[in-house]
Amino acid sequence: MKITWLSHSCFELVETMRVLIDPYLRGNPAAPASPEELDPDAIAVTHGHADHLGDAEEIARRTGSPVLAVSEVARFLDRRGVRSEGMNIGGTLRIADVSFTMTRAVHSSGITVTDPPACGGEAAGFVIDDGVRVYHAGDTALFGDMRLIGDLLRPEVALLPIGGRYTMGPREAAIAASWIRPHLVIPMHYNTWPRISQDPAEFRDLVETLCDSEVVIVEAGDCVEC
Repeated sequence: MKITWLSHSCFELVETMRVLIDPYLRGNPAAPASPEELDPDAIAVTHGHADHLGDAEEIARRTGSPVLAVSEVARFLDRRGVRSEGMNIGGTLRIADVSFTMTRAVHSSGITVTDPPACGGEAAGFVIDDGVRVYHAGDTALFGDMRLIGDLLRPEVALLPIGGRYTMGPREAAIAASWIRPHLVIPMHYNTWPRISQDPAEFRDLVETLCDSEVVIVEAGDCVEC
């Protein structure tokens, strides 16, 4: 699988399908690509905040790709004429040979692209299995059920936020990695703005003291193959 970090929490996974996660690109000061450059088969959105729902509607309208999201976000997109697939925590949806399992995340989830904001239901993460099991934690605090995600869903790759302030920081994310026990960890949701400035090397060093997972620090636009 080819995993490309498009900055913030946006990733593209390419194996049998091209999956785009949390496509916040337009208006993102760190984004290495524009929405027009992406042509996904499916889009997964972890929650309704503008820096995660982002350009999902625009990309889905252009490509016809479905947007997978928690039920409230999916209904919001349905009302706007966007093809969507609603899910909820613990559920699994299959598209072709790829499975998407929605996991819990501890965070808020208002849909902030509207004024006033709309109800976005619960924040979530995904474990996406397209030959390699990838856990995208979404925006989240550290929570004990991450152990269950590791035991039950057995992610091989974990994409974990480390920015602090709005999510867990490096220390908590390192503990999460030790509970989940993936082969590979990629930090995300940091250094987009000064408010979430972090040194990813600190996170890598913390993980190395707690578990055997390999931490790969990538620049926006770079990819990892696994």
